[in-house]
Amino acid sequence: MKLIAAVDGTKHSLVLRREGARATAEIDGRRYELEARETEAGSYLLLSDAGRVFECRVSSAPATSQPAEVQVGAQLYEVTLIDPKRLRGVAGGAGGPASGRVAASMPGKVVRVLVEVGAHVEAGDALLIVEAMKMQNELKASKDGAITEIHAQAGQTVNAGDVLIVVE
Repeated sequence: MKLIAAVDGTKHSLVLRREGARATAEIDGRRYELEARETEAGSYLLLSDAGRVFECRVSSAPATSQPAEVQVGAQLYEVTLIDPKRLRGVAGGAGGPASGRVAASMPGKVVRVLVEVGAHVEAGDALLIVEAMKMQNELKASKDGAITEIHAQAGQTVNAGDVLIVVE
């Protein structure tokens, strides 16, 4: 998956590939191979092939384009992930939080879809559950309305920025 990572305001090209607990990250052309182990919610140990170990804490699992505080060792960073494919699909500001498009915030697997097409939902209602990095995340409606489209089913693998449900 190709992303743009803004780290403390500086943008970097980021290509991620994940196979189970193993991840390959290419940042501005430099390749890193890591194994990620979640020690508790929001805390990870990153093990490099070179034998180095990094402790990493993430303030939350943010939606794409929302900043998160990431602490690696003693260093604190503000990180924003941007999916260029998603930006192309939201010209003129459409597709933002008030649009009713519910998108995956990171790659993962759909565990359960909690609604059906035609169901009425209110802002904040849980719509589906996606498992990412061994954590289950509820994706919620950003506005009141009816479910008009469902693009996900249980067991499906999704990428960051994929529109999963539309509320109109």
